[in-house]
Amino acid sequence: MSILAKILEHKKMEITALDAQTLRRAADSSPAPRDFLAAIKRRRFGLRPSLIAELKRASPSKGILAPHLDLFQVADIYTQNGASAISVLTDEKFFLGKLETLRELRFERKSEVPLLRKDFIIAESQIYEARANGADAILLIAAALTDDKLFADLHACALSLGLTALVEVHDEHETERALKIPNIKLIGINNRNLATFDVSLETTERMRPMIPSNITVVAESGIFTATDVERLVNANVDAILVGEALVTSDDIPAKVRELSGAIP
Repeated sequence: MSILAKILEHKKMEITALDAQTLRRAADSSPAPRDFLAAIKRRRFGLRPSLIAELKRASPSKGILAPHLDLFQVADIYTQNGASAISVLTDEKFFLGKLETLRELRFERKSEVPLLRKDFIIAESQIYEARANGADAILLIAAALTDDKLFADLHACALSLGLTALVEVHDEHETERALKIPNIKLIGINNRNLATFDVSLETTERMRPMIPSNITVVAESGIFTATDVERLVNANVDAILVGEALVTSDDIPAKVRELSGAIP
């Protein structure tokens, strides 16, 4: 069984404990989401893609990255050094994330930039949960949503709640599926193959021309240096999502500035 299959099997168990009606009421009574899409379309540093900086302690592909990271301190560093948005991993079993981190960032720490809930979303109840806990955007992974109707329905659910939906693809077939979703506005190209964990920026370079110019494009995974970012500038992406390179850096503020283009 692949890692993705194991994750999805566990997610199916997790969502059985969610009360969709209660979460929907909580979502409806939560403060309105901020405009995640507008935040990343508003390039702050010339031609450089906007930076979505990720709070990430671990991953199945790399294991433990930064187990003792002070996520709230790092979130402040991200905001102060040029990040346009923050991605918060909320999967506990495989990524050591917590939904409470998202909630505290939004409602107690008053994050100045929009927040993406990064998880493996396969049910509407998880979207209500995201909205109720302060998310401004959610991730929908094509590889995890092989049923086209469910894929489109979850996207529509997110939009109905005022959330931005970042639709993640890895290959041409997934991109074709994503482009059929009504009102799609944001696609992320994951340079990591979720089956093999191989990473190559060539994935973005190959697939970017498939996506119409009216759709905002995010490059994800495998981005470590300013040279990588320049390569993605040439590929005409609008934003980059970076986690590992930031949380493992010896100088996180400097690395954020390097990748965001905010170097003085």
